[in-house]
Amino acid sequence: MFNRESYIKKVEPFIGKSIIKIFSGIRRSGKSTLMKLLMDHLKANRAIPSENILYINKESMNFSFIKKSEDLHHYVTNYFKGKTGSFFLFIDEVQMIEQWQMAVNSFLSDQVADIYISGSNSSLLSSELATLLSGRYIEIPVYTLTFDEFCYFSGDKDKKLLFKQFLKYGGFPGIHQMEMQDEIIYQYISAIFDSILLKDIVLRNGIRNVNLLEKIVYFVFDNIGNVFSAKKVVHFLKKEFRSVSMETIYNYLRYLEQPFILYKAKRYDLKGKKYLETNEKYFLADIGIRNAVLGFREGDISALLENIVFLELKKRGYRVYIGMLDNQEIDFIIEKENAKAYIQVAYLLESEKTVEREFGVLLKIRDNYPKYVLSMDEYWGQDFHGIQRLNIMDFLLNETLPLTVVNRT
Repeated sequence: MFNRESYIKKVEPFIGKSIIKIFSGIRRSGKSTLMKLLMDHLKANRAIPSENILYINKESMNFSFIKKSEDLHHYVTNYFKGKTGSFFLFIDEVQMIEQWQMAVNSFLSDQVADIYISGSNSSLLSSELATLLSGRYIEIPVYTLTFDEFCYFSGDKDKKLLFKQFLKYGGFPGIHQMEMQDEIIYQYISAIFDSILLKDIVLRNGIRNVNLLEKIVYFVFDNIGNVFSAKKVVHFLKKEFRSVSMETIYNYLRYLEQPFILYKAKRYDLKGKKYLETNEKYFLADIGIRNAVLGFREGDISALLENIVFLELKKRGYRVYIGMLDNQEIDFIIEKENAKAYIQVAYLLESEKTVEREFGVLLKIRDNYPKYVLSMDEYWGQDFHGIQRLNIMDFLLNETLPLTVVNRT
């Protein structure tokens, strides 16, 4: 197992605290491995004996007998009965247990153990659950590998070569057990995607028209990084003699968000200082899914780079929005605590038109927050009228964006 140290650091302050730790993210993003790494961490650094740690993996047939909250409560309380010391409970894919939250809430109230759970569906944190466990849990999103982690998993190899592989295959940890060949990797990723589509979307939501769902998936995947319009999808499907309502389209998009296949980035109007209800963008949980479904296309590199930067910013803990100023787009507005910045992402700044598009809108922003343009050009920290130019690979390999913290204006 490769150590994903950044996640352990995020969990560390909450170990032993009376609060539920929830790991959420797309299937095969590494949640199970992270739990095992955390268990090893407890044994090595806190001298917790193995028998005081209970790991329940609901994807294993060994725990098929745990179907309902009553089964879970009975098994856990009996397991820890008669033991002494501090206890730790890990439940993997907890959403597969009916009304699991009742048992987990009871464990927390009765201080049965320090609790860690994982899930591959955002309904894990539904409004009902949030009310039941209000103020008693923290969510730790688990993403597929960032480029820095991809390099760590790959070993000491040429970074430019690895980035080409990362652009094609994405960051599912499991691909590092295989040969880096298109046919092998894409078959593995397609199997993950098909499983999510069937188990987490079609069966869970009772979808009958699977072909329509697939058509919408292909459209959204093909327009990653573009402003989304449900009307465009309606027109697209009409050309194929399919009639569908905008409500159905948005329902299907919500179904794709629930198992973390898609992330929605809202649009913020800088002039009006308000969030817009339309013209959002969607990004994929991993670009490998898109390439496995649609095929890798050199002409799509700009969209892939934007998706990669979006996921990197999310993993670093930023709130990420799409900006708009005078009908011009700002790729990302990011915020965290009292820090804020504006970011443009481009493949190459090879023409005056491209430079004007990427830098022009940032120069119009009249505040003191830092502004960046990220591209594949060989720049690092060079200033252009107060806007910093950064190479995308360099940015991805340096964990901390050099934000200047300033007072809000």
